[in-house]
Amino acid sequence: MTRRFHRHDEPLTSEDLSKCQAALERYCHQNHLDFASEEGQRAAAIIIELYQQGIGDEQQLSLLLDNARGYRAG
Repeated sequence: MTRRFHRHDEPLTSEDLSKCQAALERYCHQNHLDFASEEGQRAAAIIIELYQQGIGDEQQLSLLLDNARGYRAG
């Protein structure tokens, strides 16, 4: 049986990591979070997971991150 590879199976490139870092920095700044805090680390993990699922737009990452963390815009 042949194993199928998905985007989330591929390692992130330095460009991918740069995009994730930018999204994390923006998100933490907007939400007054410290990158090194437990919440900041959790946000980073969620961003990477979403990015590996194909979400590459910073605004969409932020919106989905709010949803994943249980926040609502408004």
